Amino acid sequence: MTLALIAGTGDLPPALIEALDAPPLVCALEGFEPAVPPDLRFRLEHLGSLLATLKDRGVRTVCMAGAVRRPAIDPAAIDAQTAPLVPTILTALRAGDDGALRAVISIFEGAGFAVRPAHKIAPELLPPAGVPVGHVPEAVRADAPLGDTALRDMGRADLGQACVIRDGAVLAREQDAGTDALLEGLTPETAGGGFLFKGPKPDQDRRADLPVIGPRTVLGAAAAGLSGIVIEADGVMVLHRAEVERAMAARGLFLWVRERPAP
Repeated sequence: MTLALIAGTGDLPPALIEALDAPPLVCALEGFEPAVPPDLRFRLEHLGSLLATLKDRGVRTVCMAGAVRRPAIDPAAIDAQTAPLVPTILTALRAGDDGALRAVISIFEGAGFAVRPAHKIAPELLPPAGVPVGHVPEAVRADAPLGDTALRDMGRADLGQACVIRDGAVLAREQDAGTDALLEGLTPETAGGGFLFKGPKPDQDRRADLPVIGPRTVLGAAAAGLSGIVIEADGVMVLHRAEVERAMAARGLFLWVRERPAP
């Protein structure tokens, strides 16, 4: 066993599992349920003990996949092996999303683990630039730069990786609850004809929390009356790509994997 998958809530990329030479050791933070049963559960207060366990099991590389929200921490539950990590953990809990991930990555790297992003293990998670599904209206192509601006603004606040655009305006922006919640808050009356725009934050550490779309995103976009989805090439992973493309085609949605313009 050489790789540990630190899994958050939700689906895990099948392409990632298939790309590994051996099944990963799946580890889940208590309170978060990955799509596959975890081999190990751990508390943040016992992170130091987890690192020791991973080393004992021969793990040298970790990969982070899935959504994780900041858990509450019980100071009285911190064990001896985790105590030296407390300053970094507290910094992570106080930081924005990207800052928190950088702090967590620094803990693993400081313990001697290599942190590999999912898309480096399974490059097919990042679809090539182009329009694999449907037709992109000229109005969408004209409005797409608004998404670049919105993500830059959201990146300054270290919050959100998606927005919904229609008729030259940003209708809604992703918050802490994520893209699914963003779409669930919309209706065809409020967002019909708009499109979802998704990409990484500027200067994001891409070893973790790279944006993702999947079949559930397609269902949410269709329920909100959107016309399609625009994602940044080399910046957004697509889970179950064949299923996503079939579902979008069946619902008359477009998918545009857009090259980000040079600064």
